[in-house]
Amino acid sequence: MSAMMKAAVFVERHRIELADKPVPDVGPNDALVRITTTTICGTDVHILRGEYPVASGLTIGHEPVGVIEKLGSAVQGYEEGQRVVAGAICPNFNSYAAQDGAPSQDGSYLVPSGRCGCHGYKATAGWRFGNLIDGTQAEYVLVPDAQANLAPIPDGLTDEQVLMCPDIMSTGFKGAENARIRIGDTVVVFAQGPIGLCATAGARLLGATTVIGVDGNEHRLDIAARMGADVTLNFRQCDVVDEVMKLTGGRGADAAIEALGTQGTFEAALRVLKPGGTLSSLGVYSEDLRIPLSAFAAGLGDHQIATALCPGGKERMRRLMNVVASGRVDLGLLVTHHYRLDDIVAAYDLFANQRDGVLKVAIKP
Repeated sequence: MSAMMKAAVFVERHRIELADKPVPDVGPNDALVRITTTTICGTDVHILRGEYPVASGLTIGHEPVGVIEKLGSAVQGYEEGQRVVAGAICPNFNSYAAQDGAPSQDGSYLVPSGRCGCHGYKATAGWRFGNLIDGTQAEYVLVPDAQANLAPIPDGLTDEQVLMCPDIMSTGFKGAENARIRIGDTVVVFAQGPIGLCATAGARLLGATTVIGVDGNEHRLDIAARMGADVTLNFRQCDVVDEVMKLTGGRGADAAIEALGTQGTFEAALRVLKPGGTLSSLGVYSEDLRIPLSAFAAGLGDHQIATALCPGGKERMRRLMNVVASGRVDLGLLVTHHYRLDDIVAAYDLFANQRDGVLKVAIKP
């Protein structure tokens, strides 16, 4: 193994470039994973555009599929050469936040450096890869707390089939879980990008009998229908709020999932809800949100608004890969393009500008 590796690093706003970096050293609780496939996320585009701050020189990416190259001395139950995924969120499950039911918000590993209070709670800190530590758009990635965060890939599943598990599938399904969906519900999913498509599939799996997918792109709406949407609405061609009210006899939707992160989609998701309905928010927002008084019923409508950072950990990954293996959801549909790591700048240009019907790009070193 070479002492150096190729990695996509954030340089400055609008610049992510391929660079040579040292292969990480492995501590006792770590695992070094050789990346076989990774991908670009919408959050990476927020980083590229300077909308989400990270340190210059940081390796970007948080969706690893690969092979264990080297195990730390304290990591048990795994072997070198084993195919694995790790969640985009990789907490220390011994932490206060994890044991309090909020592992995605675990910043306990930041305490020794003084970047977090002694309690270890820090919003979004469970997201380490490509945020606070070097990420996965590289030839190798160091997985911290590996025994809790590595999940073996079942035999027979390809990299592309499990590529959505670390983030996109986990996030989309969490949006459906947070929506408190019950059998027979009507659920509206705003934005049918990769996360919204997974939320659509998750809503169907949880028992919603009317899933309404909303987008302005007909190709994505076609995919939404294949992923479980019973009705698709193009917001460029209709008033979505009016259409939902017609479809529900004026009652409103039981739940709405917002999967884009704009004022317009957030507000529309609130307006389609019945009194007592739930708005499940998955968007990464770049500016302050405003809550319209009428849609919020002046705060008296018994609405619930839930936000989420996707769950990680090996048990979450195991469950998601079980869903994939069952054949109930085909997430290979979302992988529309393939690039080599050497061409990752071109892959970012394609993905950031949403050309050529791109949904997700498989990146292979």
